[in-house]
Amino acid sequence: MPTKHLSTQFDAELTRISGMVMEMGGLVEQQLRQAVEAMTDYDLETARAVRDTEAHVNSMELRIDHELVSIIGRRQPTARDLRLLIAISRTIANLERAGDEADRIARMVQRIIQAGSARTLPFTELRIAAALASDMLRQALDAFARLDVPIALEIIKTDDLIDKEYDGFMRKLVTYMMEDPRTITPSLDLLFIAKSIERIGDHAKNVAECVIYIVNGLDVRHTPIHTIESQLGE
Repeated sequence: MPTKHLSTQFDAELTRISGMVMEMGGLVEQQLRQAVEAMTDYDLETARAVRDTEAHVNSMELRIDHELVSIIGRRQPTARDLRLLIAISRTIANLERAGDEADRIARMVQRIIQAGSARTLPFTELRIAAALASDMLRQALDAFARLDVPIALEIIKTDDLIDKEYDGFMRKLVTYMMEDPRTITPSLDLLFIAKSIERIGDHAKNVAECVIYIVNGLDVRHTPIHTIESQLGE
């Protein structure tokens, strides 16, 4: 009976900490959504709101990390429970970094707007890439909540699309700067925004890889998609 009681307590702790991860993920989603909105609408206030949320995201990472250390020390978990806690640690690190990138986007948007050059820059391709990254992050959190491996696989595949959008945007931006050297400084800010969007896609992919690690016990980091599918029997 005491063993069952301890097991129930442990399950409750795992559920609670998973809920905290989803809450943190929701904040990062909000940051990215607002960063894209600030870029699209040339809105300084929305950009500031992104930056205000950053401290909350960082605080949540520290809280969850403290909880993880406490649970591992007290419960000494094994097998899938240990994999879950390791994956949560990796997930919150990736969410915090995605939040950092959203904050960087907001900072660059502020600079572009304040320089008065926002409406002359080629934002269209960036909006497409940002929408892809936002969708990837939302799906990665959904896959984490459901422990859904098929969704996780789709996210890993989608990362290539963002990489292609980034490469295409880079070529257009270089041409744009060559045609009008006066745009070089704001264009470099735009380049940093594009890189941040690409990195958010990478962090979403990393969260998806954590889902596969929890469910199947496979560490698929730095592994080509065709190899992952083969390992999973897809």
